[in-house]
Amino acid sequence: MNTPFHGLPQGTDRIVYVRPIAVADLPDEVREQIVGLETIYSVHGADGRQLALVADRNLAFHLAREHDFAPMSVH
Repeated sequence: MNTPFHGLPQGTDRIVYVRPIAVADLPDEVREQIVGLETIYSVHGADGRQLALVADRNLAFHLAREHDFAPMSVH
């Protein structure tokens, strides 16, 4: 594949990372608010700061894009 990549249009300061989180690993006060899910998704800034917890991956990506961030998956 010889497709040139010119970088992300927003620059590296607008990247956020989306990763799955096991509900069982969350603090009790957070787990009490989550019903019927085993996994949720966390959105983190480039500095590692947690910005949001959401119910599914699609929502995490949508949320990031709505706030002019470029989401990237982290496993």
